[in-house]
Amino acid sequence: LADWWINAAYLDCRGPVVVWSSPGLVFPLQEFKTLDDQLNFAAKVIAGTLDYKIMVDEKTVPVERMGKDVLDMSQYFKVLGTCRIPGVTRDTLQFYGQSSDPPKHIVVAHNNHFFKIDVYGKGGKPLSVRQLIQQLRNVVERSTHPTHPIGILTTQNRNVWGKAYKQLRKDKVNRASIEEIHRCIFLVALDGPVVNPTGNEMNDAALNCVHGNGPQGYAGNRWYDKTIQFIVGKKGAVGLTYEHTPAEGPPIANLMDHIMNYINTGKGEEGTEGKENRPPVEELSRPHRLIFNISPTIKQDIEDAKVALESLVSDLEMTCFKFSGFGKSFIKSQKLSPDSFIQMAIQLAFYRIHGEPGAHYESASTRKFIYGRTETIRSCSMQSVAFAQTMLDKEQSAAAKVKSLREAVEAHKNYAKDAVNGLGVDRHLLGLKLSAIEAGMDVPSLFMDVGYLRSSHMRLSTSQVPARCEAFMCFGPLVPDGYGCCYNPRDTEIFFGTSAFNSSPETDSATFRQSLEQSLMDMHNALVQDSLKAKL
Repeated sequence: LADWWINAAYLDCRGPVVVWSSPGLVFPLQEFKTLDDQLNFAAKVIAGTLDYKIMVDEKTVPVERMGKDVLDMSQYFKVLGTCRIPGVTRDTLQFYGQSSDPPKHIVVAHNNHFFKIDVYGKGGKPLSVRQLIQQLRNVVERSTHPTHPIGILTTQNRNVWGKAYKQLRKDKVNRASIEEIHRCIFLVALDGPVVNPTGNEMNDAALNCVHGNGPQGYAGNRWYDKTIQFIVGKKGAVGLTYEHTPAEGPPIANLMDHIMNYINTGKGEEGTEGKENRPPVEELSRPHRLIFNISPTIKQDIEDAKVALESLVSDLEMTCFKFSGFGKSFIKSQKLSPDSFIQMAIQLAFYRIHGEPGAHYESASTRKFIYGRTETIRSCSMQSVAFAQTMLDKEQSAAAKVKSLREAVEAHKNYAKDAVNGLGVDRHLLGLKLSAIEAGMDVPSLFMDVGYLRSSHMRLSTSQVPARCEAFMCFGPLVPDGYGCCYNPRDTEIFFGTSAFNSSPETDSATFRQSLEQSLMDMHNALVQDSLKAKL
């Protein structure tokens, strides 16, 4: 199923990866006053990632567990040095980091220029933060004016980009430049100030991570096929965008946690790092500019990509926020599963707005199995609908609301348990469908059934991506009239990244936020009232 899933969920999909597939991950917000601040932080992000890469290369990344069960760790070895390659009908995935000649360089983008930087000294040691700052400054000094936004081609529909890619590669200079980008360990985009600020720093950072604010922003300063692409803004908006094919969110969030811990504990500071085998700054080979020859055809492809992306960017709205009412500590104190509790809050929020339940996708990890990826937790259930109706009925007592809440949480928890143990239905049905197609059979009628189609039109696309720091992941909705909702539950707060499309008159992410916050507080208050009555 692993190969089928990668093809069906990602490589066969012909829509753009931007908005429709690639999530953004917003790091804790920083405050940069000068260019030096920006470059210093970017250098530490690079150094922290290279420090993490040592664990990957030496296979010493701590093995994760779910209860007593160890989890498959293969995704951790597939994110650095990886790139998606466009095709006219199906894309491919290349794992350069696992080759016999793994890459030793990164690529830095600034003002749409791309530069190759070797990040290891002659003795094989990673460059120091001081050396990396020097290299980044060299990049900035040599790219003061924007050039053709060649990277914006990677935002296109995959068939369109696949054809343009073939044209681009016909020129041997372009081919060499593309190879360096494909092979690099990861990419770093140095951005200017926020474009089209919304007045909310979290929203601004999220939108920049998801789509770079389009052709007027920094979308040309990206290569969206690259698995890991860090973004460091001029004023302190920091994060990454990641191409989803090789991995789920948790390995990416763990990488970010490692980087932030590396920075916050001062590991990259001068004096704490060994200087042996590190060439002096003046001996470093300067960053190599990657040249692109832009033909009239490619120039037109760039213009077409701008138009297509502008449409996507103007349609996506995001509302990202920190919910400070309580966190997972309170939920656990009530002997409830934090994830199931938040999922029921999302169900209640949807029901409050729309007056009906919505088909609801939550990704469950199947990493108990080799090469496991995800299974669908269908969070909408008979119990969740009854719970939403009970909560919205003013005649119901706190005790009745709590009883309904506990039943809904228990139903979700049981479904989640089945899903992580390989007993879900969605991947099984996918396997049957693809088996039929491979065997040349007609697709079974079940897959055309109105009930099946309606229950698979996931108006709620949700995911829990926990992180140790104040960060959150965000992505676009799965369907035109749906919502995206990703969350990071912490002890006393919950970070949310929510999204909707402006083109849908039915959905609005700001309204969804209000409903979600009200749902969380209503659930909290019902539990508190019920426990007070029990004590009396």
